[in-house]
Amino acid sequence: MWLGDFDFISLLGIFIQSLFIQNILLFYFLGMCSYLACSSKLKTANGLGIAVFVVITCSGTINWFVQKFITGKDALSWLPIRPIVQLDYLQLILFIAIIAAFVQILEVILEHIFPPLYRALGVYLPLITVNCAILGASLFSSVRDYPLIPCIVFCLGTGLGWYLAIILIASIREKLTYSNIPKGLDGMGITFITTGLIALAFMAFAGINLIK
Repeated sequence: MWLGDFDFISLLGIFIQSLFIQNILLFYFLGMCSYLACSSKLKTANGLGIAVFVVITCSGTINWFVQKFITGKDALSWLPIRPIVQLDYLQLILFIAIIAAFVQILEVILEHIFPPLYRALGVYLPLITVNCAILGASLFSSVRDYPLIPCIVFCLGTGLGWYLAIILIASIREKLTYSNIPKGLDGMGITFITTGLIALAFMAFAGINLIK
């Protein structure tokens, strides 16, 4: 249940696959809203990337337990009396509730410990709750039926992949502010083009499958 048939090489394959080959943002294009809105400055992108990484890892791990012991097939078999109903229809709601709880905790921590970052993120910090990359990581892990440790490794790679993507685009956008960009492409236009070029670079790994 904790490791399954996965060994160290398989876990490493899951991590690399989720980080580079099937990057949650540059391969599936999930979590684009906050990615585009908070990537104009490297400092802000770094703070948001770390926040999303923490939420993906923690919520993905807890959601594994939810799926395993509450909403999955025969998940309630641990009860003394075998229930006559399945709670799989509650899975999406519970996943979102756990993500929202973690975002609220993170918001309180940033407000009291890192006020400048809290003010810089502004409205986009609570909007992490509806960041589809976070929910996508939990759903992908659930659909692929990973044991606990592979699930944690997958969430770590996914969160780090989203962080890597926003850091890359923020670094480029800071340089673009000093560049002579055609007026029609200035702003979101050049950002979309740059994102597409980065995604094409990552797509070079698309034919590689390291997951056992």
